Parts: sequence; C-alpha cells; structure tokens
Amino acid sequence: MIPDSFIQDLLARVDIVDLVDGYVPLKKAGANYAACCPFHNEKSPSFTVSPTKQFYHCFGCGAHGTAISFVMEYQGMGFVDAIKELATRAGMQVPESEGRSFNDEKPGQTRMLIEIMARAAQYYKDQLKASPRAVEYCKKRGLTGEVAARFGMGYAPDGWQNLQAIFSDYNAEELKTAGLVIENEAGRRYDRFRDRLMIPIINQKGDIIAFGGRIIDQGEPKYLNSPETPLFEKGRELFGLPQARQALRETDTAIVTEGYMDVIALAQNGVGNAVATLGTATTSTHVSKLLRQVDRVVFCFDGDNAGRKAAWRALENSLEALADNKRLAFVFLPQDDDPDSYIRAHGKEEFDRLVHQAMPLSDFLLRELAQRCDLTSSEGKAQLIYEAKPLLLKLPTPLLRLQLVKRLAEASGFAQSEVERLCDLRSYAPAAPAKAKRTAPSLTRNLLRIVLHKPELASALPIDLLPDTPERQALIRLHQLVSNNPEASSYASLREQLRGLPEESMIENAAAELLGRQFDEAEAEGEFRDTLEKLQEGGQKRAFAELQTKAQQFGVAGLSAAEKQAYIQLLSGKANSS
Repeated sequence: MIPDSFIQDLLARVDIVDLVDGYVPLKKAGANYAACCPFHNEKSPSFTVSPTKQFYHCFGCGAHGTAISFVMEYQGMGFVDAIKELATRAGMQVPESEGRSFNDEKPGQTRMLIEIMARAAQYYKDQLKASPRAVEYCKKRGLTGEVAARFGMGYAPDGWQNLQAIFSDYNAEELKTAGLVIENEAGRRYDRFRDRLMIPIINQKGDIIAFGGRIIDQGEPKYLNSPETPLFEKGRELFGLPQARQALRETDTAIVTEGYMDVIALAQNGVGNAVATLGTATTSTHVSKLLRQVDRVVFCFDGDNAGRKAAWRALENSLEALADNKRLAFVFLPQDDDPDSYIRAHGKEEFDRLVHQAMPLSDFLLRELAQRCDLTSSEGKAQLIYEAKPLLLKLPTPLLRLQLVKRLAEASGFAQSEVERLCDLRSYAPAAPAKAKRTAPSLTRNLLRIVLHKPELASALPIDLLPDTPERQALIRLHQLVSNNPEASSYASLREQLRGLPEESMIENAAAELLGRQFDEAEAEGEFRDTLEKLQEGGQKRAFAELQTKAQQFGVAGLSAAEKQAYIQLLSGKANSS
C-alpha cells in the first residue's frame, strides 16, 4: 500500500497540463486548457484541464480526475501501476511501506472493498508466477507474459483457505461482501476461487471490482465470476474496457464478445478493441457506455442457435441507446468457433475482414423477423408488422426508423403510410427529457465550491450549523480530511483521498463548476464568511420557527428551561433588528 503522504508529494511534483498535453494536444482557453476528450468521440472540445486546481473534467462524458486518474483511464492501468508510472516520470522512488490496511478503521465501505480486491489481485499474480502448471496452461493457450501483465492475470491455487495467507482476519465480513469467500450452511468459510486462472475485472476508474476465474483443467463450471457486490453490478460493467481505450479511439469501433478469454485472445493477436459482457446478456447500459466512446459497435457471437439468441437479445436491449449517427452490426462465426479459436486459426486480417463486413442491425432485424413469419401468406405478412411494432417504438432514431418502415412495407405488401399507422408511428415522438426542477441557489452548494477552491477553509466549517442538504455530507467529509491532514491543501490531493468514498461524485460535480468561475483568495475568504453568516441567520430563523410552533401548541410552559431561554433571546434579537 502507498502512503498518502507520498501521493500528495507526487501530485505536487507532476503538472497535469504537461502530463495531458503529452497525450492530447491542449489549447489555452482562458485560465484553463481545452481539447477534444480522449475518452469519448466528439467534434468540439469539451475536455478542460485546470492548471490551478490540477484536475481535468469533460463536460461531454463526465470524465474527471487528477493526474493519477488520467493515467489510469488513458492507459488502462490500476491505481498502484499509475502511481509507479507517474513516480518514474517525476524521478521519485515509490516507498515500500505499509499504507492503509483493510483491518484499519475506514471512513467508507467502498474504499475498503477496493483495497481488499487489490490485495487479492496481487496475491493471485504472485501465485501465477509461482505455479509452473498455471504458466504452462497460459502458454498452451498462446498467452504471452505481456498480455498476462496487461490484463493483470493471476492464479488461485487449489485449496480451501489460501487467502488466509494475506488476510489475517479471514472471518472478516468484508471478505464475504467482496465475494472472495463463501460460507456453507454450517458457517464454515472457504475461498470462492480455487485452481483457476484469475482475471481481474476493472472499472472505468481503474479499480478492481470483481474477478473471473477459468478452470485450469476439467471441471464445472468452466468459468466462474464474482457475485454481484457493492462494487460489481454485471449489467453495468464490461470486461476489458480500460485496456481497450486506446484501440477504441484508433478504430472508432467496439467489438463485444461473450467471454473474457475471447477478449484476451483477440488482444494477444493484435485486436485490442474488444470487450465482453460478464455472465449476462448485453444491456442498454452496456451499449450506451460504448456509444459514448465510439460510433460503431459490432457484436461477435457464435454461429449456433445460442449465438443467434444472444445476438437478438443484444439487439432488443440496444435499440433505445441508438442515435442516427451511431451504428450497430453483428458478426456470426462458423459453428464450433468462438473469437478465440477463430483468430488463432485464421489470423487477424481475416477477423478484421469479418468485423468490417459485419451485418448491419437493420439487416439482422429484418432477417430474424422474416424467418419467424410465412411471408407467402397474408397472415404471415400481418405477423411481420405485429412483431416489428414494439421494436420500431423503441427506436429513438427517426432516420433509421423511416428506413426500416420502408423495407417492412416492401416485405409485407402494405403501403408505407399503413405501416406507420398500424405501428402508431405517425404520432410517435421521443419523450422530451424531463425538465430539471428549478431550485433556489443553495448556500451549502456555494460553500462547497468555495472550500474546493481553497481547501484549508474546510477546517473552519461549523459542522453543527450545516443544514440537511445534499452537500452536507460532502462538507463534513472535507472538514474531516483537512482537519486530520492540514497539509492536504490542494483539490488534487483531496480528490485522491476521496477515491471510493460515497461523497466522491458530489465533490467532482462541484469542482467542475469551478472551471467557469474565477475569484481571488481574498474574495474566496470574504464569500466564505458571508455564506456562513447567512447560514447562521437561516439556522436562527429555523430554530425560532420551531420554538414558536411548540409555544403556540403547548404554551410557553411547555418549553424546557433551555428552550425558554433560547426563545426569549431569539425574540429579543428579532425585536432589536426591527
């Protein structure tokens, strides 16, 4: 584990503008720098880097973070590897010392679970190096040490409680919550993964959130994934996405496969833009996540009935995520082939040809519907329109929908206008996004922005005075962090301490609002004092209203001695002010 003090020193030495500019050319934009976002496709720049706050934010896809986050996201690295990369760049030596331990008291469950998963991943990597049998299996699969390192592969040795070697408190509830151990009916605990090749599943921030395990020899199940946990929701995550980022940008195409070994095999053979779903059908969230980064998604499935069914589910779940400038397509491999076996047998060039010539979504949709209907009969033609209707109503893309309606009219013999009427399309319009509720400017929101501009002010926050607003917990967290570590005087330093905590997202959004605002130090302190005075006035009004309501309901005699004294003071204060 890496000490927080070293992370703070590292962030102070690395200039995020120089770092990002080495990967993505930046242009001056007022007090900040701008570029087209490296994490999703866009034509006009919405990616902003702040030299004063040392963070980046994309107003298009929401990517946000420090120099450490940028290296993790851009290069698909884990947290520790990103620290080492930046330390080398800055000429610093990463200390070999004990940092936070999962047995220490933690402010948040998420951070604790992330640390547990990172420790388990390192253990599995060490075990792979120490197991000739596991190394031989990787060689037999054609996997090099380079690709094994790229995906952080490891090995869970045979045995029931191997993880006890690294987790002294093997009965800790967090190990079960993280999905690393199982308890039987008798309450006996044992490792979930045994005698399996281990592949970490990494989220977009570079944190290990789950594992996939492939049995080494014979056994069932062949593949075993982590269960769903507070870190891991399989309907939202895609295996290999962090490692694929560079290739996604270069090809503007994402290839979706059914298994993580397919992704690894494709990467081994030069196809780096593949990802995989994790034991579940493709969801709308999966597709939306990919279409924020590329304009074309190609689903690659086996050519058997199971593959066709999986492809159809992917189509149904993808329609709502489509836009007229985005494309979905399908590749069906020969029977008995999967992407792993196909690319090893036929090579990258042939696999690239299949992806390039993939069947467009519209062709696949119409082919599948036509196969379900007897288009030589009137009943079959009616059924075609009946089957197509719910799919057309899902499509938010007017141009593609119009093309499908024309082709359905040709296939069914109905006029185009009749197809539109029968499918209720003439009155169809995508639902307008709900208007955000207008809310009064929030004093605590403004307080949060000021504190993020000048973090040392956080230690002066009067916690008892803060009203119950969405920002309250974030302000309390910043107060704790700065009070416990007064040297954490920059947003970048605080941001790394917030990694994995519940308030992380709230604070990221507030920090992004700073990019459009410039104020000097004296102005920040003055506004901080003014905001606290307004909060105090509001608190007094609330207290007076509560006491007045109680006095009216129960009489002054119903107030306690302390409440009577406060009520009299507040009454005299109101009289003096008037």
